Amino acid sequence: MNFSELSIKRPVLATVMVLIIIIFGIIGYTSLAVREYPSVDNPIITVQVSYPGANAEVIENQITEPLEQNINGIPGIRSLVSRSSQGSSRITVEFELSVDMETAANDVRDKVSIAQRYLPR
Repeated sequence: MNFSELSIKRPVLATVMVLIIIIFGIIGYTSLAVREYPSVDNPIITVQVSYPGANAEVIENQITEPLEQNINGIPGIRSLVSRSSQGSSRITVEFELSVDMETAANDVRDKVSIAQRYLPR
């Protein structure tokens, strides 16, 4: 007697077996630890410049904007956020996940070196 004959002759047994399989499937599904969005650290590089004694407006105009303009040309940038305050400037560059961090760091370093010629001493 095979499974199909058994199911026809004893439909209650077949129904119970199907329900048991469904229950095990639900239990297995709920205990399955799969993450839809795994935690990934985005590649971020921060450039910080100190210019003691300068107010936030001078920092913004003479340091932050020239650096932003140079850094903005780097491929693969997701976002560029800057903050100018009394005596310091901070530029945070977030790259796409596909960008190699070593290459991105070298590109940012090169762009900052180029911009140094235009920054106050």
